[in-house]
Amino acid sequence: MSTQTAAPAATPTRQLDLAVGGMTCAACAARVERSLGKLDGVRATVNYATERATVHYPPDLDPASLVATIERAGYTAAVRGEATPENRDARVRDLRRRLIVAAVLAVPLGNLSITLALVPSLRFPLWELVCLLLATPVVFWSAAPFHRAALRNLRHRSSSMDTLVSLGMLASYLWSAVSVLIGSGSEAGYWIGFGATAPGADSVYLDVAAGVTTFLLAGRYFEARSRRGAADLLGALDALAAKDVRILRADGEELVGIGELTVGDRFVVRPGEKIAADGTVDSGLSTVDVSAITGEPVPAEVGPGNRVIGGSINLNGRLVVRAEAVGARSQLAQMSALAERAQERKAAVQRLADRVCAVFVPVVSALAVLTLAGWLLTGNPVRDAFGAAVSVLIIACPCALGLATPTALMVGVGRGAQLGILVKGPDALEASRTVDTVVLDKTGTVTEGRMTLSETRAFGSFSPTEVLHLAAAVEASSEHPIAAAIVAAGPAVLPAAEFEALPGLGARGVVEGTAVVVGRPRLLADEGISVGPEVEAAVASAEAGGATVVLVSAAGQVAGMLAVRDEVKPSARAAVAQLHRLGLKTVLLTGDNEVTAQAVAAEVGIPDVLAGVLPSEKAAAVSALQDKGHRVAMVGDGVNDAPALATADLGLAVAEGTDLALRSADIILVRDDLSVLPDAIRLAQRTLRTIRGNLVWAFGYNVAALPLAACGLLNPLIAGAAMSLSSVLVVANSLRLRNFAPGR
Repeated sequence: MSTQTAAPAATPTRQLDLAVGGMTCAACAARVERSLGKLDGVRATVNYATERATVHYPPDLDPASLVATIERAGYTAAVRGEATPENRDARVRDLRRRLIVAAVLAVPLGNLSITLALVPSLRFPLWELVCLLLATPVVFWSAAPFHRAALRNLRHRSSSMDTLVSLGMLASYLWSAVSVLIGSGSEAGYWIGFGATAPGADSVYLDVAAGVTTFLLAGRYFEARSRRGAADLLGALDALAAKDVRILRADGEELVGIGELTVGDRFVVRPGEKIAADGTVDSGLSTVDVSAITGEPVPAEVGPGNRVIGGSINLNGRLVVRAEAVGARSQLAQMSALAERAQERKAAVQRLADRVCAVFVPVVSALAVLTLAGWLLTGNPVRDAFGAAVSVLIIACPCALGLATPTALMVGVGRGAQLGILVKGPDALEASRTVDTVVLDKTGTVTEGRMTLSETRAFGSFSPTEVLHLAAAVEASSEHPIAAAIVAAGPAVLPAAEFEALPGLGARGVVEGTAVVVGRPRLLADEGISVGPEVEAAVASAEAGGATVVLVSAAGQVAGMLAVRDEVKPSARAAVAQLHRLGLKTVLLTGDNEVTAQAVAAEVGIPDVLAGVLPSEKAAAVSALQDKGHRVAMVGDGVNDAPALATADLGLAVAEGTDLALRSADIILVRDDLSVLPDAIRLAQRTLRTIRGNLVWAFGYNVAALPLAACGLLNPLIAGAAMSLSSVLVVANSLRLRNFAPGR
């Protein structure tokens, strides 16, 4: 369970993560949170599923007082990373031991007590005492975790799920013990499905006490295992980080702990080793497995100048990398932090469950007392009244309510991280449910975000190679993106002499004694260079296809034309088609001119285009769509996309984008493949459906089961099994998200 309290005083400026031990149900998390919330200036989020408390507190408050507050509430706490108050594996092993003992004794006890109760001829002297001896270790040793928690709650004048369980077990055991020792139960009874029973059959509830203990231990054991497995999906992100690094010193390599690596250090990565930090390759050639970080299955070829991500694995060559982002600033660390912070936030649908859990135990306890009183006042036998009251105590289950959201969110966030999708929180899941329109920024999202030379065309006596040579020589001295694209595509040349940049138009220079002008058609006209019909037609055709056209003249004659484009990503068309199959409308948003925008939209299959939108107008464009009744998801990568990402109902940022864009988004797309976009929306929607399904089951179970138990229609043994099963079903349903497959 994850709940949140408002700070009663000033906004805190520090954060502390605590590992909390001893929580056994959703009510425990609520109690820890209320205790912390009573401190001045403190607000806390306590997650039952992850056993973690995130506390925001004022600078003048001693963190030790936060730990002391939790301990006074009856739980254990320690600063996360320094100590773990309750080891998940140790707890699972302890529950397994107790479950084995309970099952070994409960099975023969159930067979013996039920058979002898119904068939008097098989009874032997002191048979009831034998049953009592078999039940005692189960009720007092196997069920000890329930009793300890209930006693702790009693000392702190509170209650939890364990209070109900302990009361039910002890009531069943003590009722049976008294019946055995004083010899009560001489009246005949009636069992549904069996008929009239022999005297004494209804007086012994030992099978109920032992059976309920076994069922509840089994439920708690499998729940603990499942929660550990769900948490492991997130823990796997931390496990990807390298622990050691080979820093390159003046006298050679030095193997040190990862904490000693700083920005600017050069470090060596041998084949098979993890890359220790984000950085740029200084030297070496290799292939790098990035599947664990970005979800891309094909290893990336890297060499000098290429960027690499910490946590990815070097496959075959020796690399020397210069560190650019280390520690908490690395992409892997930020992925892990985002995944964990997602669990601190709460889906709106969970708030009702939180309010129910806060009053659940007192209400159920009162209902059990009323059930007992009601049965007795209406003249029913004491054994029937007792059985109905015990059933009410045992069948109530707030745990399913508490686990409904955090378990599904843990598994969904963890699976998304494996696929290169970072979901920041459940509010993103809520938004994904109603989205009907996806707005995609063009540059850097639908396109590669960098200019490339797509066509070289020569006129007159010049060849395409000569045209590219002349243009590359002039543009070698320019820093313009178009110039960079031409230089990257051209041969290695010496820069032109007498270079002059003409802002907004192009550049000129002298190449091997020849005056060369490179720029827009308008520049050549200004220079008095004639552009004939053939050239004009070629320019118009290229611009109609979305290209930016550069003309090259040599010695006063048009030598050729270069078409430069921001190429569409190979995965864009398939991704847009998937969005359409999901029933979503797509819109291309760009500051480019209408012709270029329409050409790109036609290439990828987007029917609607908003072109010529200034950066400051992008958020207004999203708002305009919302005003028309659309629920909008915005996909972008740049600083100018940040306001639109924040304005949209659902913001999705490409991981290669700016920090501001990433902070403004609800979901971050790490994989360098636009098909991750429909995958992200599908995963968010499926995770939300799982959360809602869990809550429907948890609410429905309690609403239906409690009246049945109060009316005496449920045997306490069946009630215990049903209660355990409800929590296990919620966790098992959440774990189905691990099977989510992309591209389906």
